Amino acid sequence: MERRPDPLAAFSDRSLLIVDDDKPFSTRLARAMESRGYQVQVADSVAEGLLAIKSRAPAFAVIDMRLDDGNGLEVIARLKEQRPEARGVILTGYGNIATAVNAVKLGAFDYLAKPADADEIHGTLMAQPGERADPPENPMSADRVRWEHILRVYELCGRNVSETARRLNMHRRTLQRILAKRAPR
Repeated sequence: MERRPDPLAAFSDRSLLIVDDDKPFSTRLARAMESRGYQVQVADSVAEGLLAIKSRAPAFAVIDMRLDDGNGLEVIARLKEQRPEARGVILTGYGNIATAVNAVKLGAFDYLAKPADADEIHGTLMAQPGERADPPENPMSADRVRWEHILRVYELCGRNVSETARRLNMHRRTLQRILAKRAPR
């Protein structure tokens, strides 16, 4: 059996900061990244992320875009000020081109849509500049992406079905049927 080289071997500092307010996700991701050789620190807010960077800027960062106390782009911008060579990846449950461009302008190495798994995140962190990571083996289906978007707008509208339906330009009953079903895979 041929042994594959460790892509982290080229990096002497394997520190990784995960900033995400979804505790179960950040805990699973932290364990998975530790098993890949990273020294992981977890923060669950913009304020905690900024404090972690101030005390010791990591070589790598995985930062959620929308956090309870602000925007993850603040954290990526501070990381790039403190440590310009750091590789930061922005994670988000709702992506659009303008946000992706803004994230990269502020210094993000790449931009991934949630739910991203540890293999996808690791591949992105290890990719050479200008090179894209391999596509995920099992990406979200189009139905799942649509469902996630609908649910996000529903939450932003305070779980108000009528307002959500109006903003999504769909019939209220259609939205109710979609929300009553289980999430597609």
